[in-house]
Amino acid sequence: MSSVYQSLKEEAFEANMEIPKRGLAIYTWGNVSAYDRSRAVFAIKPSGVPYDTMKVDDIVVVDLDLKRVEGSLNPSSDTPTHAELYRHFENIGGITHTHSPYATSWAQARRSIPLFGTTHADHSAHAVPCTPMISREAVERAYEDETGLLIVNTFLHPEKAGALDENGLPLKALNPSENPMVLVAGHGPFAWGADAAMSVYNAAVLEQVARMAWIALSLNPGLSPLPQYVVDKHYERKHGKNAYYGQR
Repeated sequence: MSSVYQSLKEEAFEANMEIPKRGLAIYTWGNVSAYDRSRAVFAIKPSGVPYDTMKVDDIVVVDLDLKRVEGSLNPSSDTPTHAELYRHFENIGGITHTHSPYATSWAQARRSIPLFGTTHADHSAHAVPCTPMISREAVERAYEDETGLLIVNTFLHPEKAGALDENGLPLKALNPSENPMVLVAGHGPFAWGADAAMSVYNAAVLEQVARMAWIALSLNPGLSPLPQYVVDKHYERKHGKNAYYGQR
């Protein structure tokens, strides 16, 4: 008998296979989850299983309390982080975590990615935020849960997180649906979307934006962010109420 979660597991599996295909991680690094909001469960990559041997049946389904609903393998060690994001971010149906080199390098440098060009503006009208460094107390309390809460607070309650923008000023609250990516200081990137496939797409975009920003700063260390009127034009033409990018 087919599992009631079969389509969800297939969605998660196919999205996970995009990670090595897009060069976003090697070996067992990274993970993608797919969320069924109606059942409050999500399917996620099993921990430590290489992409080239992973099968659909290896995908693990858990609920938001981290209880394993289906599957015999241990879920990703990042599962609690995914659960926190699903609890707090409305309208997301997929999450991707990678260790892609350029985005991870910005995270390790503990720097947000300034909005330097229109490629970035096509996907977000803001710099990609980097969280503050997680505290020793949070790591000892519940590392993966606290990582999720750090991301949540950076977006929804930046004053609580002590989050700063790319200029070192207090970060303003951000809409996760309009800014689907983040860097976790010292750790790496997370991205999300309406479904698992879109979360991987956003993770790939984040890696390219991170690479372009690094190259741009190498060419011009004094580079200023893109003028706001250009940012607004590019973001609105793709995401605004009168958007005209693509086929309608």
